[in-house]
Amino acid sequence: MLKHVYRRLCTHGGDKIRPCLYAQRSDFHSGQALFAPRSFFGVEDFLDDDNSRPYTYQKEKKSKNPNKHISFKQRTVAYMEPFTLDVFISKRFVSASLTHRVTSKQVAVAGTNSKDIKAALKSRSDIPACLAIGRILSERAREADVYTASYTPRERDKFEGKIRAVVQSLIDNGIDIKVYLD
Repeated sequence: MLKHVYRRLCTHGGDKIRPCLYAQRSDFHSGQALFAPRSFFGVEDFLDDDNSRPYTYQKEKKSKNPNKHISFKQRTVAYMEPFTLDVFISKRFVSASLTHRVTSKQVAVAGTNSKDIKAALKSRSDIPACLAIGRILSERAREADVYTASYTPRERDKFEGKIRAVVQSLIDNGIDIKVYLD
């Protein structure tokens, strides 16, 4: 920095000799600050041109490996198997739905909370209720021309008991379910 100031003074000063202190610049940090100022939670605050009000923006998430190759199967699996089964079981009720992956639209839904199913069941969260949900969901899926779907259990769910009853009921009633276990 001082080198540029000194050079400017010498070239534009002409014959005049000006006393100047020259200190050699170190390229240790390349003229950049060691630590960039950061704000909380990945949101950076900036001021408008008139400095009246701050606005924020969210930093985009970048993958750790930008050159990572995405396989053909990873790119096309949503189109080859477009429907997914989602099963939710709580202490009080059971719910299942078939969702189109590409458009994120629910094609068929069945749950023990609905009025028509609630009256016919003795309990809303036992295995006979799960079998009934699978049967009703398969009827509604066939009305929507869905005959195949894929199911991947959530991380906390095991493929046994009530979840297996819903999937087995769908298979028994004519819907082909591909189960992907990790």
